[in-house]
Amino acid sequence: MAATRGMAYHQREGSGSSRSDEHALASGGDIKTMVNRQVPPIRKLDDQGHVLSNAARLFREKGFEKTSLKEIAEACDMLPGSLYYRYSTKEALLVELMRRGVDLVTAEVEMALTSSDDPVERLRLCINAHLHALLVDSDTVYVLLFEWRALGPEAREEIIELRDQYESLWAGILETMMEQGVIQKGVDERLLRLIGLGALNWVATWFDPKGAYTLDAIGDFIWQITIDGVISQDA
Repeated sequence: MAATRGMAYHQREGSGSSRSDEHALASGGDIKTMVNRQVPPIRKLDDQGHVLSNAARLFREKGFEKTSLKEIAEACDMLPGSLYYRYSTKEALLVELMRRGVDLVTAEVEMALTSSDDPVERLRLCINAHLHALLVDSDTVYVLLFEWRALGPEAREEIIELRDQYESLWAGILETMMEQGVIQKGVDERLLRLIGLGALNWVATWFDPKGAYTLDAIGDFIWQITIDGVISQDA
């Protein structure tokens, strides 16, 4: 990682890097001190969304391991050092991206949860909200779903905890429906939740906005299967 950072800063255009800075990089000196001295921070808060969107696109296209911070900086039309000012490592950028993905889908489903008093209709709205969140920022959610294994142990633990918190939201939805007698007795709530979320998440890998199926049509189809399979006919 140190070599990657060194290459990123050493190749800045017009940076005017001094010989002493080159020596600092070569000898493993205090890179962050050098960056803070030479490179301004990211210009404005709106740039964070711009950076994360470009990072998500590149991570999805090339994979996390094959994407460099220098490439992300170039995609954002900024100096590599400006990117490093906010994200000291590529993993830090990936973690922030994944937090954004979890926050996005959680907010959408929580909003849908308050949109109806009918538990069956509420389930349909939550299913469609999850799908729309997946595709509104599809690169971000795709990275969240498939690149978490690239994280180190500590960062991975944080993201798994965020994922579990989101899944607990769905657990609450289904448990409430079971308590109300909406879901048939004997249905395994955990298995229903895991299979249901797995089916919804996989849509991100094949959905085509120009294809034959709209997101609402896909969501309603999954909802109809759920009704036919586990919803009590008395509900």
